[in-house]
Amino acid sequence: MEITYRDVAKMIDHSLLNPTITQAELDAGCQLAVAYDVASVCIMPYSLKRCAEILHGSSVAPSTTIGFPHGGHTTSIKVKEAEQALADGGKELDMVVNISKVLSGDWGYVTDEIKAVVDVTHAGGALVKVIFENAYLDDDMKIRLCQVCGDVGADWVKTSTGYAPSGATDADLILMRKYAPAHVQVKAAGGVRTLERLLEVRALGVTRAGATRTAEILDAFRARQAA
Repeated sequence: MEITYRDVAKMIDHSLLNPTITQAELDAGCQLAVAYDVASVCIMPYSLKRCAEILHGSSVAPSTTIGFPHGGHTTSIKVKEAEQALADGGKELDMVVNISKVLSGDWGYVTDEIKAVVDVTHAGGALVKVIFENAYLDDDMKIRLCQVCGDVGADWVKTSTGYAPSGATDADLILMRKYAPAHVQVKAAGGVRTLERLLEVRALGVTRAGATRTAEILDAFRARQAA
């Protein structure tokens, strides 16, 4: 089946998370996302309410981060962040696991924390993507996280924040798609900068990808269609 523009555009979470982005640039990024009709805008938490206002009436979802970028917030703070995000109009929340607890093998803590954020987010009618930060984990940890996310009802498993030494690798995406239950989708983040790369990760079972070069990627798709 031929891939359509919408198929490609609705894979993209337009990322506006660089700490040096100005308010004017954040607003412009939201407007770009609407113009290209992507899946969502993932924006810094303080600007989520403004983002939701700009996106209102479009098919682009406002989204933000929880426990970003290191995952070391207490569970209660992550839950409060999720509650605030919901109040500000967030429809998708990208949550970083407690990386230290994963590395320490404290799976009870890790499970309880992910479940707490998933439960409050789902109760508010929104979705959760769980960020592993795979650069720091071994395969057994990644597999266990996939299983945990399936058990507690997370909506996506996600490779990385984009701020670690490496991002979305083919090996990790294949592993996550293999071990995450069918009802859990896979998001690639970190290194998806071209149309070719986006189509490569799509072929591995990825349904979402974080991108900052959204316009370049989608302009390239339109140019390919017109050729």
